[in-house]
Amino acid sequence: MSMLTQRRRILVTGGAGFLGSHLCERLLARGDDVICLDNFYTGTKDNVLHLMDNPRFELMRHDVT
Repeated sequence: MSMLTQRRRILVTGGAGFLGSHLCERLLARGDDVICLDNFYTGTKDNVLHLMDNPRFELMRHDVT
């Protein structure tokens, strides 16, 4: 199985922000499992609410600093 067709588990830091939420959408559409990590200082849960029902999406509130 090539890397382009292999399903991967990907961590997106800042995933609830504008860019991060769009990246999460793209990765899910590609078939990857996505862990969205955000501290919600600038990102909002509203940006990823539509992804919450996807079994391959996981949202974690955490600050990596």
